[in-house]
Amino acid sequence: MTTQLLIPCPACNGLNRIPAERLADEPKCGRCKSEVLRSKPFELKQGDYASQIKGDLPLLVDVWADWCGPCKSFAPVFEQAAAQLAGKCRLAKLDSEANQQLSAQLGIRSIPSLILFKNGREVARQSGAFPLPQLLAWLRSQGI
Repeated sequence: MTTQLLIPCPACNGLNRIPAERLADEPKCGRCKSEVLRSKPFELKQGDYASQIKGDLPLLVDVWADWCGPCKSFAPVFEQAAAQLAGKCRLAKLDSEANQQLSAQLGIRSIPSLILFKNGREVARQSGAFPLPQLLAWLRSQGI
């Protein structure tokens, strides 16, 4: 029997049922036809948050700000991680300045901050910027 995964579209927030064995086939959203699993981080906004944390694939959120030097130096590492984790974990960036209400709701006290969501719940959090091998090791320790 085929395992169907529910995955929200990063463009329109529509939930898509995707067979597990088809995750590498660049699935498109049934509603808006956008790419559901991107190899780059997508932008997370206040209005998208509740929809995007749902689904069967974990979501890793990088909370950042434009004025933050460590955030800027971590951005290429986060992009590399997105490319390596496509189909295993979705990666999103949350601009803490543009989404102050959501940042407060999430209890962000320092940036960059990484928050890992599984099945609609926060399961892990890490502050600071670190190299790709350390990021991937942290995610492996979380079952990704």
